[in-house]
Amino acid sequence: MAIAALIVAAGRGTRLGGDIPKQYQDLGGEAILTRTIRALLAHPEVGAVLTVIAPDDIMLYHKATRDIADRRLLPPVAGADNRAGSVRAGLEALTLLAPDMVLIHDAARPFVTGEVIGAVIAALREVPGAVPCLPVVDALWEIDRGRAGRAIPRDGLTRAQTPQGFAFNAILAAHRGLADPARALDDVAVAREAGLAVRIVPGDEANVKITTPADLVRARARVADPAVQETAMDIRVGNGFDVHAFGPGDGVTLCGVRLPFDRGLVGHSDADVGMHALTDAIFGALAEGDIGQWFPPSEPEWKGAASEIFLRKAVERADARGFAVSALDCTLVCEKPKIGPRAAEMRAELARITGIDLERISVKATTSERLGFTGREEGIAALATATLVKP
Repeated sequence: MAIAALIVAAGRGTRLGGDIPKQYQDLGGEAILTRTIRALLAHPEVGAVLTVIAPDDIMLYHKATRDIADRRLLPPVAGADNRAGSVRAGLEALTLLAPDMVLIHDAARPFVTGEVIGAVIAALREVPGAVPCLPVVDALWEIDRGRAGRAIPRDGLTRAQTPQGFAFNAILAAHRGLADPARALDDVAVAREAGLAVRIVPGDEANVKITTPADLVRARARVADPAVQETAMDIRVGNGFDVHAFGPGDGVTLCGVRLPFDRGLVGHSDADVGMHALTDAIFGALAEGDIGQWFPPSEPEWKGAASEIFLRKAVERADARGFAVSALDCTLVCEKPKIGPRAAEMRAELARITGIDLERISVKATTSERLGFTGREEGIAALATATLVKP
């Protein structure tokens, strides 16, 4: 299913103060909006991200997004003077893409997690609407002239977060039929007015909305010091495996290094079996599919492509998700050519491509004791492991 994310960033955020709207204020060296966009792009099922902005903020938007090199980030569209109007402007712009689902998210929620996004998407496969929520745990009192008045029972109450997800055509029709856009609290309210069922899924306490100066102070502390963050260190390990058969040629490329040989390796790209296995290991650790999904062999543009393109993309995806690639280990299995004399060169090339310290990269080789297709010298196999860490 095609899934688009719509970020509502046309508001002014006056409660936060400052000389510029809150979504463009600094959070650890980046605009709040920048981190929000990256969080949505980090989810593998999000195929497009569109931001609705105030027309006067176009320069601020370009500054906030100048370092995001992702084709899924679409040009922004101008919003309206109320939230519902801005959302409708974004939905109308997305009609050209005709997504199946849309995730509508607040610009000021930069800490949304992949788990929350995934829960909303999973619910949308069964119902036309979904919203992440948290239980109300504090006592609620009605204010009566500055004093505690009537107690409000909290049973059955919940706190809504974003992204709020919907079947695209259903929520577009709901916005088009909205009687009074200025009165709509959020998109769940719009959906409910149109009679759409909206399922509640678990939210996350970390998915805070930055509204007040105190919120921004806490958010900056969280970004500056990982110990402040509510989430524990996330360590991922992924495995990769690839094989390529020998064919006509005068050399093979392994882990980015060309080795003269009396044959070549057969493949749609340059058939670098080692780099393919490493790429799959990183994608595996991220749970983002495999190299064939990101670079389909059915697409002509990847014919004969250098495999470092694939490996760089996997490292970029890890970075976009907040992960550092801590270690890479690749084992090449073949009788010939001899790998050992060139292993150090391969490690150096992988370090150059990935930007990872040389001491964190391992390339080694073994034979299969003349057993199997590698033992019969019919091709080369590669096994790889990648370790990713998010503080």
